[in-house]
Amino acid sequence: MNPVEFSHVLISRVAADQWHALEDDLVIGRGAMSHRPDGLMFVSIDAWHDAAFARLAEVMLAALPRPLHTVVDEADLDLTAQWQRAGFTTRRREWEYAVPTDPHATGLGPPPPDVTVLGLGRAEEAPLRDLDRTIRAEIEAGPGWQDMPAEVIAVPGLDPSKYIVATRSGRYAGLLRVAMMTRRPRIGLIAVRADHRRGGIARALLAHALGALHRVGKDAASAEITESNVAATALFEGIGARRTGSNLELVIR
Repeated sequence: MNPVEFSHVLISRVAADQWHALEDDLVIGRGAMSHRPDGLMFVSIDAWHDAAFARLAEVMLAALPRPLHTVVDEADLDLTAQWQRAGFTTRRREWEYAVPTDPHATGLGPPPPDVTVLGLGRAEEAPLRDLDRTIRAEIEAGPGWQDMPAEVIAVPGLDPSKYIVATRSGRYAGLLRVAMMTRRPRIGLIAVRADHRRGGIARALLAHALGALHRVGKDAASAEITESNVAATALFEGIGARRTGSNLELVIR
């Protein structure tokens, strides 16, 4: 693809979703674009200095349709300022939490009598997929995916071994996804069908997940919650979760 030169920095689109900033044939910055399963387009830039960042941003923004989104650590003031200079504004804030696993700290107890929790890998794939589709449809009909975490796994990627499921009277009613790839396990998603909410299912899912982590020696898990999600914030802070940081989702339209 044709490179674009800015003074001493050459910007080259090396693939449909990747750009390089070059100075004297040395790569001094990289830009990338990716699509979320819900259709939102996210961009990222990693550059050695501000000039390379600005030039990568200029070329990428000229080449890509809008709106474009990016996610930054709110504590990284320099990176946030670079995106703002490129024209991005804050769309939402996502709080990062450390969640204790010890039942004595969380205060979480056994599930309600009519609720059964199925551990990782115990859910049947077909009803789990039906539950996932139902919850996604409810989200799309309500707040929409735009206020969901930036990491959203598509339906074809559903893996029962990563889900804890709650059933009520034999029906799949709620799910919790756990990611174990990082040093600290992460609660990636917790969701309950609309007709089963306010019945203790979310707490039952958390009690099972956190209790299992505690038994294998994990003292905390991580979670991210959108600032506007009052119910989720109350749920996690009510079991002793503490804020450890925040991310900003920025957008340019």
